[in-house]
Amino acid sequence: MELVVQQFFTVLGLILCLHLILKCFGFSKYLFPRLWGLLPPSFFQAMGEWAVVTGAGDGIGKAYSIELANRGMNIVMISRTLEKMQTVALEIGQTTGRKVKIIQADFTKSKIYEHIKENLKGLEIGILVNNVGMLHSPDPCCFLAAPDNDENLINCNVTSAVKMTRLVLKQMEQRRKGLILNISSSVGGFPCPLYALYSASKAFVTTFSKALQAEYKSKGIIVQAVTPYGISTPMTKNPSTNIITKSSRDFVQESLNHVTHGNETFGCLAHAVLGCIMNQIPLWVLHSTRVQECFLNIIKAKQRKV
Repeated sequence: MELVVQQFFTVLGLILCLHLILKCFGFSKYLFPRLWGLLPPSFFQAMGEWAVVTGAGDGIGKAYSIELANRGMNIVMISRTLEKMQTVALEIGQTTGRKVKIIQADFTKSKIYEHIKENLKGLEIGILVNNVGMLHSPDPCCFLAAPDNDENLINCNVTSAVKMTRLVLKQMEQRRKGLILNISSSVGGFPCPLYALYSASKAFVTTFSKALQAEYKSKGIIVQAVTPYGISTPMTKNPSTNIITKSSRDFVQESLNHVTHGNETFGCLAHAVLGCIMNQIPLWVLHSTRVQECFLNIIKAKQRKV
């Protein structure tokens, strides 16, 4: 009996060691990107002439537009905020000399895709960044306490990724190359109380991305879910940046170096470490009423200070 128990714990120890080794191996792509192979300068241009970015007027979308232009791409910016896009387009033109095409569209609406399709005709689209998204409520809250904007959120966070992918994937398949980055969130990796609808919408985006990668990787197409934690954007009320909360620019610059490193990426080392810690917390802790109340009290205290 003692021998059986000893063998059991030996096997268990080996499994845990193997698990830790695999975790460390996963971190190596953030710590030592050179070991995983640096992308050649021409990588993004080799995908095609144009990059399409949704939600491009601000935040992460603006950062992707500028950084992809810096890496040699012409940019199609799609957003409802025309003036913001015009400002970014002028900056891109002056600093990089790349072409910029602007399409004004409100992704909370469902009847916009024929308009977008017409404006994309004739363009060789090598990269699609499905970035546009919205929160259910400006502040974390229970589902019924949030505004009744469910349809808008689903159109913006879910439908947009599906429809835009359908618009560009066919030509990528024909050319047997292309890159689709679906900007999800780490709160889509587990059922997140106080962000129920947002969390569920991002879970869809991540799962959709992984399934597409399995279907189209043999055809030369990369589909990757980008699942960050904190990024300072207007949607998140522009919190101060720190070791965890990244600026849009810094995050995008780092995350673009990992587009060939699997069907999902946290985008940066700090978020990968945080993700590893969060994965060790049992769901019953995160789902407990006391933890939710504590979190809400912290938010209210911060609001009172402001």
